[in-house]
Amino acid sequence: MARPGRLTPPTWLTAGLRPAPAPIPWAAVARASVALSAPLAVGLAVDEPVYGALVSMGALSGVIGDTADAYRMRFYNIAVPQLFGALGVTLGSLVYGYGWPAVVVLTLIALVSGMISSIGAVASVSGLLLLLNAVVGAGLPMPEPWWKPPLLLALGGGVVLVLTLLGWPLRGLAPERTAVAGTYRAVADVLEATGTTSAYEERRQAVTTALNQAYDLVLARRAREHGRAPILVRLLAQLNAVIPLVEAAPAAHIAAVRFHRPLPPAIPAAVRDLADAVEEGRTGTPVLDLPQATRPAEKAVDHALRHAATVVHSAEPNPYNVDDRLGRPAALRVRVRRVARGVLFSEASWRYGLRLALCIGLAQALVSLIDVPRSYWVALTVTFVMKPDFGSVFSRAVLRAFGTAIGLVTAALVLAEVPRGWWDVPVMFVLAGLIPAFSAKGYAFQTAAITPVILLLSDLLNQQGFDLVLPRLYDSLIGCGIALIAGYLLWPESWHSRIGDRLADSVADTAAYVAQAFCAPEEEDPGARVRARRKLYRDLSAVRSEFQRALTEPPPTGTVASAWWPLVVAVERIVDATTAARVRVNHGATPPEPAEVEAVEQQLRELADGLRGTDVLVEVRAELTGDEEGALAPLRQEVSAARAIATPRAAGQ
Repeated sequence: MARPGRLTPPTWLTAGLRPAPAPIPWAAVARASVALSAPLAVGLAVDEPVYGALVSMGALSGVIGDTADAYRMRFYNIAVPQLFGALGVTLGSLVYGYGWPAVVVLTLIALVSGMISSIGAVASVSGLLLLLNAVVGAGLPMPEPWWKPPLLLALGGGVVLVLTLLGWPLRGLAPERTAVAGTYRAVADVLEATGTTSAYEERRQAVTTALNQAYDLVLARRAREHGRAPILVRLLAQLNAVIPLVEAAPAAHIAAVRFHRPLPPAIPAAVRDLADAVEEGRTGTPVLDLPQATRPAEKAVDHALRHAATVVHSAEPNPYNVDDRLGRPAALRVRVRRVARGVLFSEASWRYGLRLALCIGLAQALVSLIDVPRSYWVALTVTFVMKPDFGSVFSRAVLRAFGTAIGLVTAALVLAEVPRGWWDVPVMFVLAGLIPAFSAKGYAFQTAAITPVILLLSDLLNQQGFDLVLPRLYDSLIGCGIALIAGYLLWPESWHSRIGDRLADSVADTAAYVAQAFCAPEEEDPGARVRARRKLYRDLSAVRSEFQRALTEPPPTGTVASAWWPLVVAVERIVDATTAARVRVNHGATPPEPAEVEAVEQQLRELADGLRGTDVLVEVRAELTGDEEGALAPLRQEVSAARAIATPRAAGQ
């Protein structure tokens, strides 16, 4: 294999420049095109282009925030952030042209924005719009009186909301039903991949993602409607019925590897047929033509599949026999108290809020001291780069600079060649449609699509034309530099404190799961075990996301993350092996001795304690003995493999 050239950029630097293999959301493309171009047309028709530009700006915020699947969540994702955006532009416009008072106000808004962004998806978008619109209000002249800008921006968000919800009466439960059917298809894929290590691991991750999404959608919908709504009860029953299949998959995979006997093709085909039945709402008597099951793992799959088929085809499941496996959401007042306590007393919340406030304060102070035309773009760049949901601050700064440069080329062509006026409408129609199309491909591509749209709207507000282009490039580079220095280099957070502790918590929870899976019969609680396993997979999925962000950081963070990555995979395999062992015992295998279970649990707790005490992985050999043909044999092997992962130094030698 040829060695890469010396000038080849490192992977952590170029990872975000490769487009993600995501389909183009054509419905979102159409909504964005109409929502951003129609207000411009109306504004020109009534000879108020500035008003039209502000409505389009509000529509742009709605397009960026429209990321949910279920209609109810889409309503909240668009409507709630618009209120924060209206508040932001009001506060920003009040300090327009006041210099240092604007620095103080925007710094305080940045602190609040950063802290509330840690609450969740809706709060994150709300915090983003609060700060973005405050920056725009403080940097661009707004029409009088004070209430017009927030009203026009909110009107733009309302346009997107109306266009988004047009299909709600006809497709009210379609996202939830599609998510449940998608979970069945993901399970079919993982059953089909049993016995193949690489494909199985990838598809098991897809099952975790599908389950998380489906439960989030169905339980969120059920929390807002009557607890015994028939359609929701049926969907939840169908979703619960797939859990035994998910639990049987690891046992089938281990058996397929051990005996070189993958599952027959008829089994994943039958699961895919159940997915079609869920999506189409079919009922009746299920017809299953399955091969005879002989081994415990095969019996587990067969039993789970027949149970799922019965539930899926049942027209009216008993509403009193459908439990919320992940627990129903708490009362609103309880959730509000938890959120407030989490924001005010969370170290991570304060740390991010202070980082964002410092960067915004520096950006505003810089443009107050130096005569930078239309300087709002510096703080705007800082806000996007420092957004916590988008990945590494370092990589976002690089990708933001790259995407801005590409977007400015497009903007330069538009501003130089297209006359202002009615030509803005078809141009905006095309450019707006690129935003959701490119957003699915990655952050750099989203930036390249958003940049010319914002510049075109800015030109309608201040009439600078082509003269906007180069100042925007300089401002973007300044903003990226501030984010890199004040938001990254000056905050040398310990990588271990962000990742190692979270992974250690997951290992400790895994130890508790092992003990719970093989507890005494009188202490057994199948529902609690299911919830514990689902929580483990959710936590490990979050740890994976943290690792993926860390892998895009420059050395040493990216190097350390790469060295620790095998341990994340090893912990996931331990959870799988525990579930597989429990399934084997449920279907005829001999239960393990309590001493065997205790030894495995002890090894995992020692591993968790070791992860909290060091930033460097240290090889430790686990001394685990037991029946090599027993139910815990694969689990002992996985625990021994996790403890025997070598140090990063040894791995690199």
